[in-house]
Amino acid sequence: MTFTTNGRSSSVWMDDASELNYPPLPGDLDTDVCVIGAGIAGLTTAYLLMKEGKRVTVIDALGVGAGESGRTTAHFFPPDEWYAGIEEKFGARQSRLVADSYGRAIRLVEEIVAREAIECGFERLDGYLFNLPGGKEKDLAAEVQAAVRAGVQAGLGDRVPGLPFDTGPCVRYHAQAQFHPVQYLVGLAGCLARNGAGIYARTPALQVEQTDHGQRISTPHGRILAGVVVVATNTPFNNRVVMHTKQAGYRSYVIGALVPAGSVPRILLWDTGSPYHYIRLHSLWHRPSHELLLVGGADHKVGQDWHPEHCFAELEQWTRSRFPMALSVEYRWSGEVMEPADGLAFLGRNPLDSDSVYIITGDSGNGMTHTAIGAMIIRDMVMRRANPWIALYDPARKATHGLGEFAREQANTVSQYADWMKGGEVESAAEIPPGQGAIVRDGAAKLAVYRDDEGGLHAVSARCTHLGCQVHWNSVERSWDCPCHASRFATDGAVLHGPANTPLKAAQLPAIDDAAVRAAAGAASGIASGTLRK
Repeated sequence: MTFTTNGRSSSVWMDDASELNYPPLPGDLDTDVCVIGAGIAGLTTAYLLMKEGKRVTVIDALGVGAGESGRTTAHFFPPDEWYAGIEEKFGARQSRLVADSYGRAIRLVEEIVAREAIECGFERLDGYLFNLPGGKEKDLAAEVQAAVRAGVQAGLGDRVPGLPFDTGPCVRYHAQAQFHPVQYLVGLAGCLARNGAGIYARTPALQVEQTDHGQRISTPHGRILAGVVVVATNTPFNNRVVMHTKQAGYRSYVIGALVPAGSVPRILLWDTGSPYHYIRLHSLWHRPSHELLLVGGADHKVGQDWHPEHCFAELEQWTRSRFPMALSVEYRWSGEVMEPADGLAFLGRNPLDSDSVYIITGDSGNGMTHTAIGAMIIRDMVMRRANPWIALYDPARKATHGLGEFAREQANTVSQYADWMKGGEVESAAEIPPGQGAIVRDGAAKLAVYRDDEGGLHAVSARCTHLGCQVHWNSVERSWDCPCHASRFATDGAVLHGPANTPLKAAQLPAIDDAAVRAAAGAASGIASGTLRK
């Protein structure tokens, strides 16, 4: 089974679920609500608004679950900043609101799963936080106290129980959760379709604009006129700058190693490393004697590690040193998370827009939780209901907390534009091996050149269509990634992840270089076939 996705690596969720075949938009249509993005954020929001009696249409550039929702590890857990960090930055009252929203998000998904009889392995589990030796020590007692003040069931323990290594002191968070994200989406999409909602795949949104008759969404297959638009595309494409200076994109990596069933306790686990590790178990329906131990981490800025295969090796080494029962590594994949400057997601009305355009972004690794919170906030705003979390997660808020991190991220972004002053990564495309890509200078321009496994070359402009940064090669996903604002493109230039919504421009290799390439490709073919000898 081939699952539509935005990268070359494949998660266990993609292998574990049926392909979701939805057609492209058939032409122009009118709707009450147009949701852009068919991941967990989009479909959960669509579901809640459908339940309010709204006519809902969902479109996606690829398909249901084809974006970052199929690449998560799908835990519901405390905020990345932890409650001590939230309280320090925002105060005790806001920390209680965060805890309330997080708890309600888990309950919402639990209720939807039960109401719609979605078979997605949803289960409540305790989660544990521990200090990673040699890493940044966190005051775990202070974290417990802050969590309890926020209304969270939490306690301090001597060590995480049942593990083959001594974690030392830990924080226990009661009744967190996990599930199978793609099976959840299969259930949600089926429910939406049965109730008359339109779901259209292979339908990228090109533009959202205000008209006298509502919001008009342009696509390659027709225009949608909607009263309300929800942009649920992990990072919004419908504004040029305003949100993209307040968050940064990171790649995160996951391995899935077989372990004997019952050899690892069914818990959620996180450490305080930088980057930190996150761990959960996944049951294998076709192999009940074993489970899959999912270990994630090794995060880095998007486009700033050109050959990140070492991230998988580091995760495997870390895992085997702590879980000696780990057998073969069956899965390796990566995904993208958007880190907000102040640690809280951006959920609600899009800044600089009318009150009919909404966004869900800034997941900060808490995508399962924040998407549910965002769906509830947007439902209540559309229905003109009060919601105590609206101001807390307002996308228009100023980054008054975490200003140091904000400044560092902005400096990092600006520094990436210096790439245009450098030469190409190779002198000629002839140097690029099969399955790899590199930047080639062509006079004043730069080309992003990929050689496929058969030796064919594919050249596109190296200039990101968002704000003009030079893209970098990602050898794990075989994509061109922007190190400035985290857009990603396929080897043919097609957009895989925003904020860009225009493909990289097709380009031609210089004729003199093209001749050298053909000779190199012939030599490579001869070596592969065994016809050339020293």
